[in-house]
Amino acid sequence: MIFKRFIIGILALLTVNCSHVVENNPKSCAIASAHPLATQAGCKILDNGGNAFDAAVAVTAVLAVVEPFSSGIGGGGFYLLHREKDNFQIFIDAREKAPFKSKPEFFISDNKKVKNLRSINGPTAAAIPGIPAALDWLANHYGNLGLKESLAPAIRIAKSGFTVDARYIKATIHKQQVMNSFSDASLIFLDDKKAVGTDFILYQENLSRTLDLIANHGRDGFYNGQIGRELVRSVSASGGFWTARDLQQYKVVEREPVYLNFKGAKITSAPLPSSGGLVITQVLNILEEYPLEILNNYDGEHLLVEAMRRGYNDRAIYMGDPDFVEVPVSKLLSKTYAKKRGTNIDLQKATKSSSLPSVTTILEEGRETTHFSIMDAFGNRVAATLSINTTFGSGFVAGSTGVLLNNHMNDFSLAPNIPNIYGLVGGRSNIVEPGKRPLSSMSPTFVEDEKGILVIGTPGGSRIISMVILGILEYMKEGKPNVENIVRKPRLHHQYLPDQVQVEPDSFDKEWIQTMELKGHKVVVSGHKWGNMQAILFDKLTGDYTVGNDPRGVE
Repeated sequence: MIFKRFIIGILALLTVNCSHVVENNPKSCAIASAHPLATQAGCKILDNGGNAFDAAVAVTAVLAVVEPFSSGIGGGGFYLLHREKDNFQIFIDAREKAPFKSKPEFFISDNKKVKNLRSINGPTAAAIPGIPAALDWLANHYGNLGLKESLAPAIRIAKSGFTVDARYIKATIHKQQVMNSFSDASLIFLDDKKAVGTDFILYQENLSRTLDLIANHGRDGFYNGQIGRELVRSVSASGGFWTARDLQQYKVVEREPVYLNFKGAKITSAPLPSSGGLVITQVLNILEEYPLEILNNYDGEHLLVEAMRRGYNDRAIYMGDPDFVEVPVSKLLSKTYAKKRGTNIDLQKATKSSSLPSVTTILEEGRETTHFSIMDAFGNRVAATLSINTTFGSGFVAGSTGVLLNNHMNDFSLAPNIPNIYGLVGGRSNIVEPGKRPLSSMSPTFVEDEKGILVIGTPGGSRIISMVILGILEYMKEGKPNVENIVRKPRLHHQYLPDQVQVEPDSFDKEWIQTMELKGHKVVVSGHKWGNMQAILFDKLTGDYTVGNDPRGVE
């Protein structure tokens, strides 16, 4: 069956079923991303003979141009890959790394208070980016096309400009004060030092030149040569501590994904330094003891909250960069361990987080992240979640490179037992160390059973894991899965500390809230909705692809 392309929304999301012919046999493919220009670029690559991995390069690069508030080549991310011809799956870790000169003491004052602004704004907040290395790695190890072709759409859009959407406008309102502290960022992303309007066209000629160097020279076009020197010069001149060694020694890491069998479905998700796969596994292993039908009532949602509480509790106890800390992964993946963790769940009464093993908790993560999902005509698939952390990252553009830098240093535990800007404290497993990758919640995931294949992920900081869990459970419900129901599902969240159930506004009625409160939960209604889920569903019976945008992405 050949699918026609369709666009959902003019200003925001685009999901497309792309059509092209392979050996005269009609095949179909699907891309779900957070911006129409990114999805169009990916479809063009597929139409020109590229595979899902080439399309992932194109989509990543275009998102870097059109969504500078949420991702970019100055940031990092994770790519979960499935290669159909040999059933090969791998996880590409392109998470940022702490500079070699970084020290925890830099972020702490003499009176032991965290200097949060040093890890949030400006060059001191920036870890060493991983996206340029990931683009090179994907193209050279998995793609059919070269970087020149896959990066061409992003280079063109950055140079010729594009009219910004409502999300960009809202983001500039939020971050204009910070960007005005750094003239390069203000000149590029603001309109005469003010938040932009609906007719604003964003031109990024310097970024276009940087992307062109990557297209022609691969990773060396970014981490070495003139761009590498300018990155180090500009960061150092403004008080940061990047060195040429930081850039030259950065490498992506291929890691074995996390695998879980849950009620007949094979789930593939993100390993450390993402906590996503381990927490998802523990939560679902706890729920394995119960019939899925229970999750459709108050007791079931209470049970889900209690499973999340325990999963996030272990996140805080154990998890960090596996290249730096010993993490008992086998234990955390064990169904026996999950069963033990779930034995003290009372279906009528909330557990107090203070009664769980006493540990420090996780840092709040920025919500400005992006996710895309791809399935091509050959059955290859990609789930990728990318981030520069908070809105417009550090707010600092590195000199003449046009590269907006991340602020992922704030994803580390800046000091054990000392609260960060959000009043939360962190553990030693995720403390700042030179060359270390900060712990993440980004959770690109595949779900496969006899019904079909789901490719799923979302931005949303520490809530990413719970959103992906809810999406999986919606897919697993009795009957034919519906991708729109998956991305639209109302969201709840519990992350161990603070000890509260967070819910989206206008998603759970008063009776639900009262019932949960009677069980002993503190329910907090968020001031905004969460996430921007991008999902693809392949129906094994019909051979059809359906794609789902999160409607929250246009709100």
